[in-house]
Amino acid sequence: MYDVLLEAVDAAERDGISLGELALRTEADTGIRTREEVEAGLRRALKVMQGAVERGLVGDLHSVSGLVGGDAHRLANARGPLANTIFTDALAAALAVQEVNAAMGVIVAAPTAGGAGVLPGTLLGIARRHPVSEEAMIRALATAGLVGAVVAVRASLSGAEGGCQAETGAAAGMAAAAGVELLGGTPRQAMHAVALTMQGTLGLVCDPLGGLVEVPCVYRNATGAAMALAGIEMALAGVEFPIPVDEVIDTMGQIGREMDVRYRETAGGGLAATPTGRKLARERLVQLKPRKK
Repeated sequence: MYDVLLEAVDAAERDGISLGELALRTEADTGIRTREEVEAGLRRALKVMQGAVERGLVGDLHSVSGLVGGDAHRLANARGPLANTIFTDALAAALAVQEVNAAMGVIVAAPTAGGAGVLPGTLLGIARRHPVSEEAMIRALATAGLVGAVVAVRASLSGAEGGCQAETGAAAGMAAAAGVELLGGTPRQAMHAVALTMQGTLGLVCDPLGGLVEVPCVYRNATGAAMALAGIEMALAGVEFPIPVDEVIDTMGQIGREMDVRYRETAGGGLAATPTGRKLARERLVQLKPRKK
């Protein structure tokens, strides 16, 4: 697989194919799995994603702490100014997946459990308003996988290493590229969608209350889906981010390495360290040691 996204875009343009098609061919060329096996794996992942969204939207799931649950259903049935649009569909689906995750249900870690709602939320939100074939969804997931692989090599996909920019941020970039693919955009537009999305997540900290993937993690997935939709919309309109996408990814990695440890999944900083965050953690999650001054 590629570790330079621009090289993947150049290869796709040279062969006149999409990034998803390039990813499928490249994966099959490794000889580890046939193309049919790769597609079958992605098809299984898609079904799990769809099942998680459907289950989460019912609204009866709650995490053990009781801090998470029911919000996906509320958003899906809201009557706000953006009700019944791709925007609310995507956000509700992203929340749904994370509520299933918080309730110990089955999800696809794409790229991680903490960011697992962004990609299915974005793609299934789009698919609800723009009917697409299952094969198109498979290629979109392959595109997301290609982007995720590049991020993993050049930066990180771990909140403990790079903050939430490495989980929700990476997921948003993956979803943006996949969304452009799904809507018929070009490989170069998909590349710009990644850059336009991830530049908006740089520096995002990982600060879960009590160290559990509940608050603010669940809600950040909805935010990540919103960022992905913004990147998709801009890229399809012809907006091009002036900093090359691989440099954006490298910057995310650098910021993550330099980020204070309190903001890397330790529950020692950010929202986890607020008075209310600590109170909730003591009452509902885990006993935290007093913060040292």
